[in-house]
Parts: sequence; structure tokens; C-alpha cells
Amino acid sequence: MTKRNTTSPATACGPRTADLHLGCEPARRIITRFLQDGLHRHGFQRAVIGLSGGLDSSLVVFLAADALGAENVLAVALPASTSDPASLAGAESVAAATGVSLETIPISPMADPYLKSLPARARVRAGNVLARLRMVVLYDLSARQEALVVGTSNKTELLLGYTTQFGDSACALMPMGDLYKTQVRQLAHHMEVPEEIIRRPPSADLWADQTDEQELGFTYDVVDRLLFRMVDERIDPDRLLMEGFDPSLITRVRDMVRRSQYKRRTPPIAKISHRTIGIDFRYPRDWDSWAGD
Repeated sequence: MTKRNTTSPATACGPRTADLHLGCEPARRIITRFLQDGLHRHGFQRAVIGLSGGLDSSLVVFLAADALGAENVLAVALPASTSDPASLAGAESVAAATGVSLETIPISPMADPYLKSLPARARVRAGNVLARLRMVVLYDLSARQEALVVGTSNKTELLLGYTTQFGDSACALMPMGDLYKTQVRQLAHHMEVPEEIIRRPPSADLWADQTDEQELGFTYDVVDRLLFRMVDERIDPDRLLMEGFDPSLITRVRDMVRRSQYKRRTPPIAKISHRTIGIDFRYPRDWDSWAGD
């Protein structure tokens, strides 16, 4: 992997977006340490990452190679018959740039027998099936490699619920879950992700010609500014209206965040016993030993 200039100032991290400017080098250091600690404290050395050739997964591969060494990262391309050929080309360019191993496993032979039973217009259902099958493969490879699955979702997707539960949102570690999409772009420039990948319209690549922004009905630049004000700065709707945000967009985004809360938490458990997991029996994710108290 080519050595980057890590002494460049944070202001050189790419286009500035109002309120969302990212200190890229500090962010890179935080994420690489997060990946190192997250794997090593559980006895793992290797990571498995689904590499679509899009911006998010490409950046995660760059970060993982930086944190763990390219020899400890397996990138997996999981194309379907409807996938854009540019996706696989992008995955191959990322693997070449970072030096990670790339394994390509077409998923249509697994998916097609079931997808034939779905109505032709059930594109979202079919997309969810593909997303979950991809994760089935990644978790199987994680067992083969004795590795952890590293996720590629960003903060914008997680807040909007624009993920498939137990599909692309499934992982052991989520290094970019606190970066908005516009910040992902900034960090990608800093990490020298290929420019053609950064410029490519964001797409989950679940059906032909699908793009995120077309499906959502708004751009990431606009929704990121709104989410930042709404979530990070806790600005109320009246103030957001005064700032010029479209009222219908405010209502829709607030509803998307509220309705997708179930995707961002572990399943609630009905309380019956004296100590219930997640209610009374609560410990940090990482503890040194079983305390029993």
C-alpha cells in the first residue's frame, strides 16, 4: 500500500461542507486504533469486508489495510446478476491499491431460486434478500479465516434506517458509523481512495441503475446538513424552518429516524426474571473477566 502524507493539515481533507468539516487525520487515527483494539482484544488478527466497489466499502478497506496490514484483510466482492460491472472493477482497483486479498463470489446462483418466487415488482424485497445473502457469505468466510466481519455503514444510513437489518448493517465492528456520508467523502480524499470511486453516484447496487439519492428523493449533502443540526446539535423544527430547510423534508427525515429506531438497537427482551439481559444485567461490551455480580 502506498504511503500517504499523514502530516497534511485537516483543512486539506477535501471539499468543505457547512458544519460537517472533518479533521481527517485525527479521524483516521481514531478509526485505525478502533479497528486494532476491536479485533485484538478478542483474540483476532484478521478482518473480512464486503467490498462493493462503492465509496463506503472502499474506504473501510483502505482504513482496515492501514490499521491491520493488507495481509490481514480479506475483501469479498459479492456481485449479483443485476450488479453494475463498474462495481467489480472498482473493487479490483481498491484491492490493487491497498494490497488486500480479493475474493469474488457471485450470489445470484444462491439467490435466484428464491427470487423467482417473488413478484416482479418486489424490488425492495429482492434487494433485502441479496443484502442478507451477502452477509451469510461474509460470516461463513469469517469462520474460515478466523476473522471478524467489519461493517461499512455510515451515520447517514444508520439514522435514516437506509440499511437492511441483518444484511449490510450486520457486523462485529462498525468503524464509520459516526461519519456522515459527506464526511466519508472527505476522509476518502485524505486516504487517497481512487477518484473515480469517490465521484461515482452512491448506490447499494441492488438492482439495475439504482442510486441512493434517486431512491431517497434527496441528496446526501442536503440531508447531512439537516441531520447534523437535528441530531448532533438538537435543533428544534421551528429553528430548522427559520434556517431554510424544507418543511416536508424535515417531517420526512424526522419520521425516518423515528421509525427506524428498531434497527439501531438490540432486540428488546420481555422482563420476567430478577436480572434480565439489557435491563438489569448490563456490562460494558468489553470486560476483562467474568465478575459474576
